[in-house]
Amino acid sequence: MSWFSAFFQDHSSAAYIIFIYAIVIALGVALGKLSFKGVSFGIAFVLFTGIIVSHFGFTIDEKILEYIKEFGLILFVYTMGLQVGPGFFASLRNRGIIFNMLAIICVLSCVALVVVMFYLSGTAMPSLVGLMSGAVTNTPGLGAAQQTVKDLSVANTALTNLPPLGGFYAIAYPGGVVGIILVMIFLKWIFKVDLQKEQENYLAQNKAAAPKPATLTLRIENPLLIGKQVATLFDTLKANFVVSRIKQAGEVTTASKETILQEGDTVLIVANPSDFDRLKTLIGSESDEDLSQHEGSLSAQKVRITRKEVCTHPLAELDVIHKYGVTITRVLRSGVEFIPTGHTRLQFGDLVTVIGSDDDIKNLATEFGNSEKELREPNIAGLFLGIGIGVLFGSIPIVFPGVPVPVKLGLAGGPLIIAIFISRYGSVIPVISYVTQSANYMVREIGIVLFLSSVGLGAGATFLSMLFSAQGVELLLMAALITTVPLLITSLIARFVYKLNLLEIFGLLAGASTDPPALSFAIKMVGNDSPAVVYAGVYPLTMFLRILVAQLLILLFV
Repeated sequence: MSWFSAFFQDHSSAAYIIFIYAIVIALGVALGKLSFKGVSFGIAFVLFTGIIVSHFGFTIDEKILEYIKEFGLILFVYTMGLQVGPGFFASLRNRGIIFNMLAIICVLSCVALVVVMFYLSGTAMPSLVGLMSGAVTNTPGLGAAQQTVKDLSVANTALTNLPPLGGFYAIAYPGGVVGIILVMIFLKWIFKVDLQKEQENYLAQNKAAAPKPATLTLRIENPLLIGKQVATLFDTLKANFVVSRIKQAGEVTTASKETILQEGDTVLIVANPSDFDRLKTLIGSESDEDLSQHEGSLSAQKVRITRKEVCTHPLAELDVIHKYGVTITRVLRSGVEFIPTGHTRLQFGDLVTVIGSDDDIKNLATEFGNSEKELREPNIAGLFLGIGIGVLFGSIPIVFPGVPVPVKLGLAGGPLIIAIFISRYGSVIPVISYVTQSANYMVREIGIVLFLSSVGLGAGATFLSMLFSAQGVELLLMAALITTVPLLITSLIARFVYKLNLLEIFGLLAGASTDPPALSFAIKMVGNDSPAVVYAGVYPLTMFLRILVAQLLILLFV
């Protein structure tokens, strides 16, 4: 059995590292499913199995551990950004300012609490900043603080005698992950919330704020439109709509911008309900006739975009109405349906609603791909190219006057922002960025378990020894206050002042803490991705502020 003992002695071998990660993740996921009175930690329990395994000596080389941790985090935030990108922009238009203002309140509350602890406890500010970074699970903030201390130590030699900031971070981080989860459970209990009803209210609220496109049938009655082209409608009314069908002389056809309008014509329009009144004023009265059910050669069919060549041009250049005699009335992308314009660039995986004859739609489908086989192909190149661009973007230094260390969005913020933009606007890179929902979920889960297990394996060696020391108990108490107090203050303001839905509050808390494990827990808790939309909406600003305040606290109080 000498091979067996040798296997566990080489902590840098690939076989040993893979085995330890496999055991930590498998046990953590299995134990996380256990519940007590309906409450379970879910995938976040992987963190604790990592701590326990590491405590008993099954450690991993620090550099390898750091690499796997960051890589897992990148996979998680990037695939999350791809999933929530379209909904993110709708969120910004609706209540994004409120969400970000509440995130700012959370950050400032945290800063105020740290300053109070600095004066009451006498703990050095760099140590408190390391503790704060762990308590709010913000690794980039820790990195910025470490660099600031390094720069200042050239002139202030006393700083070189301080304990490493990473030790304080490791003490607080597990509690930071657990703390926000406990706050979410506490909020659900104290507010006595039925999550199913809360979800229904959330969906109804978002539907009212960003309604799906609907159809409206109108008669051409405005004398100023008689004899004019359909293009006149778009030039006169600056709204986003599509003329799906037109009935002229008893025949229903598709309409191009050059189609001449005649008195008595009937048009079927696809638009946002908020524009219906303006359309009636411009065109004429509403008709009871349903042109979509009119007997004739036209039909409505769904076509999937699976040819990347189609994604390189806007719809105006594709000119489908003249080439194929069809009209594209809707685009469904990542669960969000919207009305296309001439500037819209289709993306791989989009599902478009097409109006036309069966033969014309068949020709268009051939041109656009419409291949389920292509959808099942994993687009690894696009996924990793997007990640690469995100990492590069997150590494761009942002210089502020008076701040010696440039601020960066880091390995989490950069990929998240790039993923959001690619998922919404797409076609900005000549490689397919589409990822199926199942593949997205798989990569996302792999990323988060790698991240959590790495954090646990890194903290376990010193966690329990510091936990039971006099200083450790004091530090843990301070870390717990830094984690929970700002979250509770923010939650109360969000619930009672701004009347936010609990699903939104969960996403807000996870984003304001830059805490992917908390987001994963919230998604599992509510049963859908709605918290991720708010999380993505506040994450970039929060990440920026967390990095900035970590540096400013040291500069101002050292």
